[in-house]
Amino acid sequence: MALLEELIRAIELWLRIVKKQVYVVNPNLDPVLLVPGIAGSILHAVDEEGKKAERVWIRILGADHEFRTKLWSRFDPSTGKSVSLDDQTRIVVPEDRYGLYAIDTLDPDMIVGSDCVGYYHDMIAEMIKWGYQEGSTLFGFGYDFRQSNRLKETMEKFQEKLETAYNSAGKRKLTVITHSMGGLLLKCFMSLHNDIFEKYVKRWIAIAAPFQGAPGYISTSLLNGMSFVEGWEANFFISKWSMQQLLIECPSIYELMASPDFNWHDIPVLQMWRQRVDNSGQSSSLLESYGPKEAISLMAQALCNHKVSCGGTQLAFPLNNDILKWAEETREIMSRAKLPDSVEFYNIYGIDVDTAHSVCYGSELAPVSDVEQIIFTQPQFIFVTGDGSVPAESAKADGFNAISRVGVLADHRGIVCDRHVFRIVKHWLKAGEPDPFYDPVNDYVILPTAFEVERHREDKKEITSVKEEWEIVSSEKNTKCNYTEKSSAIPSFVGSVSVTCEGDDEPSERLRLCWLLSPI
Repeated sequence: MALLEELIRAIELWLRIVKKQVYVVNPNLDPVLLVPGIAGSILHAVDEEGKKAERVWIRILGADHEFRTKLWSRFDPSTGKSVSLDDQTRIVVPEDRYGLYAIDTLDPDMIVGSDCVGYYHDMIAEMIKWGYQEGSTLFGFGYDFRQSNRLKETMEKFQEKLETAYNSAGKRKLTVITHSMGGLLLKCFMSLHNDIFEKYVKRWIAIAAPFQGAPGYISTSLLNGMSFVEGWEANFFISKWSMQQLLIECPSIYELMASPDFNWHDIPVLQMWRQRVDNSGQSSSLLESYGPKEAISLMAQALCNHKVSCGGTQLAFPLNNDILKWAEETREIMSRAKLPDSVEFYNIYGIDVDTAHSVCYGSELAPVSDVEQIIFTQPQFIFVTGDGSVPAESAKADGFNAISRVGVLADHRGIVCDRHVFRIVKHWLKAGEPDPFYDPVNDYVILPTAFEVERHREDKKEITSVKEEWEIVSSEKNTKCNYTEKSSAIPSFVGSVSVTCEGDDEPSERLRLCWLLSPI
């Protein structure tokens, strides 16, 4: 009996330890609306009667088959909408948890390797720690990312979300945080409905937005497909080939192509080593280069006879001219977007990650003899700084009067769960406890060499105290701070501040406080 009681007490203690932490809610915070980018929303397929809902993005079991069956679509130029090939399927976005469920973890059933399907999960968790509450000051907007960023149906739903969040938060204006293509969606809405945008929005924080496109990434996605999952998980996920067939009929992808009217520092090009054979039968190689406008003709040639089998029928999937025209109109709409004077704009973008800028097919020794073969050819890239998907030059070129623009060493997906980004966003939102290590003047985070965090509770509130330990380097030692390990989340830029310890005589020893700086 004593042993049983001991076991019960141990279980009760364990349950108290693992019990979910309850954070103090701050009702005075301005509400926040999170908007994801491409492939950042859970999509459900429902039948004609709307009774049976099945998650088709993202899932692991049967992923490729269900993806091809339910999500492959055709663009309708009369409506500007991509409609599923299966006419008995309708794609919807779940609205659970005030829209946050659809943009949190994209496969809630996945336990092992769940990091690869997390989207806004870490940011939502952080914001709850800062005092936000779902449905009161924190909301999400998921959407069918196959569609155009200016689709009337999407714009109407976004307006409804703004109104709902505004009213739920006691008629307080919102901060909208967008990631990637979500920034283009918001820019379209701001251009088409500027008065409504101004009525409901106080602040816009754009993260990794491809304002001028993602040249290398999109060109190869249309020609060769794309993979959202790397490593062993990719074996259970959607193939690049299946993804390519979807993207060819997606207006949103065409709207991410390199802006042909932007004054690029280095113009992104699509290159191909073409095989030439003269009258004598001698073969030679010629490098052809195409700018953003001219590249479309080469891509059209490569995809002119592209077909796929669906339901026993051969369907033609060439580069879609109707979508190209639609996307050109979308870029024109975005070019007219004006930021209201009452709205603050902030921009965070990724840097120092190799990012595909220009693409080349073939080589001088192995030229391409048939243009249609490049869809089966492994491309070569010219890289620039960026986040791995969006060049920094494109992300910075928002065209607005920004309060601040900050470059962060992070990749395109990881930037929305980056601790440095959390600190910056927290400061801009004026949320949570003050951060003693964040410098708002220069937008960098000061990281002490070691620190201890002590927590205790007072009046049911969590109190956090920080004990700093700074590295002390004497004047005889090398003045540089040496770090042998380079973290993927922290750039290797070193700064120091010298502090003089004064006595009765001349200054004796100099203390050097070392930190790592994220570049501006």
